[in-house]
Amino acid sequence: MLKKIQRRFILAAMAAFGTVTLLIIVGINAANYYRTTAIQDGLAEALLSHEQTVPAKRQTPPPPLREMEGRDPEAAFMTRFFTVHCDADGRIRAASRDYISSVDEMTAEAYAQAVLSKGREKGYYEGYRYRVKREENGISVLFLNSTIQIQSMRSLLFVSLLIGAVSLLMVFFLTVFFSRRAVRPYIKNLERQRQFITDAGHELKTPITSIATSADIAAMEHEGDEWIDNIRRQAARLTKLVEDMVALSRLDEETPFPDKDRFSLSEAAWETAEPFAVLAKAKGKRYSQHIAEDLTLYGDRNSIQRMISILLDNAVRYSDDGGEIQMRIYRRRGRICVEVSNTCDLADISDLDRLFDRFYRMDESRSAATGGTGIGLSLVRAIAETHGGKAAVQSANGKEICFRVIF
Repeated sequence: MLKKIQRRFILAAMAAFGTVTLLIIVGINAANYYRTTAIQDGLAEALLSHEQTVPAKRQTPPPPLREMEGRDPEAAFMTRFFTVHCDADGRIRAASRDYISSVDEMTAEAYAQAVLSKGREKGYYEGYRYRVKREENGISVLFLNSTIQIQSMRSLLFVSLLIGAVSLLMVFFLTVFFSRRAVRPYIKNLERQRQFITDAGHELKTPITSIATSADIAAMEHEGDEWIDNIRRQAARLTKLVEDMVALSRLDEETPFPDKDRFSLSEAAWETAEPFAVLAKAKGKRYSQHIAEDLTLYGDRNSIQRMISILLDNAVRYSDDGGEIQMRIYRRRGRICVEVSNTCDLADISDLDRLFDRFYRMDESRSAATGGTGIGLSLVRAIAETHGGKAAVQSANGKEICFRVIF
C-alpha cells in the first residue's frame, strides 16, 4: 500500500510540474516566434512598398534600411534580401539581387516559382522570410534572409527543452526523496484504520460466537421458532461480515500474500465452480462455463479461489428467476481474463463501477433479502489489484451484467 500511494503521489506531482513546464516552454517559444516573425514581416512589407515593378540598380540601402541607422548603424548593411518580379500570370520578368550575393538569378527564380505555387502570401522558405505582393500590373515576391533569426528561434527551443528536461529530472528525484515523508500521515491513518478493523473483528468474534451458540441451543428446545431462526441467520451474516472486513483490511497491507507461488488457475477454477454449478441448478437457473486448459497464475491460490467464489455467489444470488449464469476463463493477447456474467434486470446502468465500493448496494431491499454484506465485490477488486490485475463491470442493455478481471 505504501509503495502504491507513493507512486501515485510521484505521478501526480510529476504530471502537475510537467504540465506547467510544458506550458511555459510552449508559451516562451510561441511568443518569441510571433515576435520575430512580426518584425520580419514588418521589414519585408516596408521593403516591398519601396520596390518598383522593375527596379533600377541601387548602390545604397533602400529607405527602410536607412531608417534603421539611428538604432544600429550596421543593421542596414547586415540585412540581405532579393526580389523577384512577375507579371499577373506568374511569369517571371526580372530578379533584383542588388542586396544579396549568395543567390544567383536561377535560384531566385526557382524560389519564386516554389513560393507562388503554394498560394500563400507570406511564410518561411529555405531560410528566407518571403512576402508576396499582388498588384494589377504584376506580382512581386521579396525574400528576406532570416537565417540568423531562424537559428535563434531553434536555439531558444533547444535550450528551453533542455532546461525543462533537466528540471523534470531534478524534480523527479526530489519528489521521490520527499514522497515517503509526504504520504507518511496518510499511511499512519490507514494503519490505524486497519488495526482498528482487525482488533474490532477479533473482539466481535467472541460475542457473535456466543450468540450463535446460544441460538443453536435454543433452537433445539424450541424447534421452528421464527425468532430464533432469525437470530441464527443474523449471527451468521455478522460472522461473514466480520471475516470479510478483516480480509479486506489485510489486503491493504504492504505484503498481503508473502507466500505467492505459481499455480494452475484452470484447476483452481474447476474446484471453485463445481458447488456453484449444483447450487444454480437447484435454484432453477442455467449455468455454463468455459475454462481454458493449462492456465497458470503467480499469486495466492486461496485468494484467487475466493475471488471466483464471490463472483459466482453474486451471480447465483442476484440473477433473475430462471436466469442464465456464465463463467469464462481464457487467455487473450498474453492476458488472463476471468469473466462471470448473469442475466438480471438493472434499473440503472450508468454507475455500475460503484458496485466495487464498500457497503454500496444498488437495491437495498433485494440485497437484504439475499443476505449480502456489501463487501464482496470490494474484495474482488482488492484481490485483483494485489495480483497486478484490474476488475471492471459492464452491462450492454441492462438485462445482463458481466464482471471481468484481467491479469
